[in-house]
Amino acid sequence: MPAPSRNMRALLLGSLFLVVAMVQPLTVTAQTACDPFGTTPVYDPSVPAATDVLGFALGSREVTSAESDAYLDAIDAASARVVSGTAATSWEDRPIRYAIVGDPANVTSDGLTALQAAIAALRDPSTTPGEAAALATETPEILWIAGNVHGGEESGTDASLQVLYDLAARTDCAATQILDEAVVVIMPTQNPDGREAETRRNSYDFDMNRDWFARTQPETDGKLEVIREYPPVLFIDAHEMGSKTYFFPPNADPVYHEITEESVGWINELYSPAIAAQFQAERIRYFNESTYDLFYMGYGDTVPTTGFTAAGMTFEKHNGDPIDQRTHEQYVAMWASLSAGALNKDAILTAWHAAYVQAYEEGVAGILQPNQVYNPKSSVQLEVPSYPVRNYFIRTVDPNSSAQADALVRRLQRMDVEVYELTEEVTVEDFHPYGRGAVSTVLPAGTYWVPLAQAQKHWIQAMLHEDPYTPFPYFYDVTAWSGPLLMNLDAGWSGATIAPAAVLVDPVSEPAPPTPPTEPPSIAVFQLSRSSASFESAGWLRFLLTEVWGVGFTDVTGGDIAAGALEGIDVLIATTGDDAVASQSLGKAGRTALRDWVQAGGRYIGWRGGAALAGRLGLTTALLKKPKSDIPGSLIRVAVDPASPLARGVGPFDWMYYEYDLVMEARGGTAPVTYPAAGTEDFFVSGFEEGAEELGGTTAVVDEPRGGGRVLLFASDPNYRAFTQGSQELLWNAIFGPDPTGGAATSTASRATLVAKAREAARALPRWLSPLRLSVRPADAGAVESLVRRYTMAYRVERSVGRVAFVLRNPSGLEIDEHPWAGLLAIQLRSAGVLPIAFSV
Repeated sequence: MPAPSRNMRALLLGSLFLVVAMVQPLTVTAQTACDPFGTTPVYDPSVPAATDVLGFALGSREVTSAESDAYLDAIDAASARVVSGTAATSWEDRPIRYAIVGDPANVTSDGLTALQAAIAALRDPSTTPGEAAALATETPEILWIAGNVHGGEESGTDASLQVLYDLAARTDCAATQILDEAVVVIMPTQNPDGREAETRRNSYDFDMNRDWFARTQPETDGKLEVIREYPPVLFIDAHEMGSKTYFFPPNADPVYHEITEESVGWINELYSPAIAAQFQAERIRYFNESTYDLFYMGYGDTVPTTGFTAAGMTFEKHNGDPIDQRTHEQYVAMWASLSAGALNKDAILTAWHAAYVQAYEEGVAGILQPNQVYNPKSSVQLEVPSYPVRNYFIRTVDPNSSAQADALVRRLQRMDVEVYELTEEVTVEDFHPYGRGAVSTVLPAGTYWVPLAQAQKHWIQAMLHEDPYTPFPYFYDVTAWSGPLLMNLDAGWSGATIAPAAVLVDPVSEPAPPTPPTEPPSIAVFQLSRSSASFESAGWLRFLLTEVWGVGFTDVTGGDIAAGALEGIDVLIATTGDDAVASQSLGKAGRTALRDWVQAGGRYIGWRGGAALAGRLGLTTALLKKPKSDIPGSLIRVAVDPASPLARGVGPFDWMYYEYDLVMEARGGTAPVTYPAAGTEDFFVSGFEEGAEELGGTTAVVDEPRGGGRVLLFASDPNYRAFTQGSQELLWNAIFGPDPTGGAATSTASRATLVAKAREAARALPRWLSPLRLSVRPADAGAVESLVRRYTMAYRVERSVGRVAFVLRNPSGLEIDEHPWAGLLAIQLRSAGVLPIAFSV
């Protein structure tokens, strides 16, 4: 029998929350006679207040990471309602602490074991309706609060500690009505290293609110393992932002299509009204339905929502307000949410189980959930295809990719996905290799098979999709993250109903990293500037070299290079950054030293700004120009020349992460990696694109001799967020592989002409890093320019056929949640009825 339509499910869910939507959500049952905020708190004096442990009240100043840990431990020691643990240890050896708080019977060892078993049964589609109904009545729900994933956004920590104290110490009905129905997991700080350094990122400069699906950092990985132990129906991720107000959901469009109506319903129709009611009562300014989407699977709201069918919610409080105000408003949002969740526990757990049953039934039928928008002025721009998808396959016959295949399987298994291995070959009549048409294919024994007919169907589709089918052209972050593409695997999908001979794969261990040469080259890393993009790119590389590949390196500055730091260095890697700033930091002496070093045999590897620096210094003949397309962060297939040393272990194709990157043309060197001609089957983009055909036939990587040395330039970052394992293979070969053999020589005179043109083109490139980009149709350009002028005069207009792009300067490279007015511009666009081609922030 076909699964119910999504619209029908929306109607069913709407009836569940009908009363919630019509009145204040905390007056829906008799239990709400206990007002969560109007009730006078009564505290057990045996549980210490912050002043007893820290010497100051929470909210009077920001706690340190050590103080947060100390107070958590003190509450744990004093209260039978609390147990605590450590999820992970940061790179700087700080613990990631968490507390579990609930009725004492629920947080004993036996109580937690029973809770985990009941939650597992509710997530199991085979649990009968009767069993599920009984469990929904008898079982506490699990509600999560996490703070401070961005180190400089402190108030989530302080507020969550106040919530922990109130749940542990209060004996009044406002607290006990939460404890009667829920077990609450609180992780006050997700990024203690960043908190201590007052930085957004961790010590390797990773934005850990982009790392959730990839789990490259121990802080993220350990957190997710605890979430797997205690799967939530609510996950609060508390942040701060630049806008002078407070944000809580509903989110902006787009919303990823496999996020269920149950989750969206809880967010929009239960929790949001509860928070709004109290904010209005206290006259706290707030906004929603803007800025923060629910799309990319790297956030602390999307991953709990898609991977655990939770209500994942981002809270954002203005970072410029005093700590007492920030702490209080975060606390209000948290306490309102916990109260609303507890009061509706039975209905939530009943719908939660139904969502897992629905996921399994959709997997059996091969149904992908359709795209949908939630804000009245939005409209779906790209539909999810209606053809069935029932199976994903990952081939393992190529020994060069077996480690990557195992890494992907491990990533899936660690989100509770069942992965099988074929024990006999099977013929699949409609096998679709990624980005290509269907072919009849014989898949050999040993192939990994991931059927969608399982509880984690939504997460499987989110991780293995061919395209994310972006429904609405607003981009808070990137638009592509498919695991097989990131890892350049020989994989595909099928809509066939099959029952192949297969066995469930045992848990896969972390594959061993590649082994560097016995005598590896000496490597230096040149971070070009001090922008956010430059910090991140260099940090990702330092992490890859040190923690993954186990290779040493030396950090060098422009001044170091001028002073002779390249002596004894074999490979210099110049990462993303401002090439003009880098050239200035080198000075005349450094520029000469760098050219002479390459001429004498040095290997220069650069990407993005590092590629532009090579052009500016006359190290390359490659011509660089700014893009005209709108590609805010998508995966694009590239062709790899098998004769190039870069091709070793890669295969004929790879995937590059492209994010408004340079368009590059190789002229005096070779082009070992290119974008296939647009319009051919080889050319394929996963993620949003408008105008991507401009890349067709252009160069993704240039490999060029320079005297006795070599210059390798990547238009894009091959180590994007350290999760682009496929293009990391190209970088590995660029660092450790041999020089090319043969190749046509360029005459000195011809080379000089080409170098001069390349230098001129590089110096003409726009210098704004991480700008806001807004593209609209020509008819909307006048209205948009009027809006833009309200906020900034630092913008430029780029016109092309059918498109007008506004590029808005972002001098500090701020993320949108740090930016003082980017979110307000998004609100104004919607109010003006402007549908952008793309708005990337």
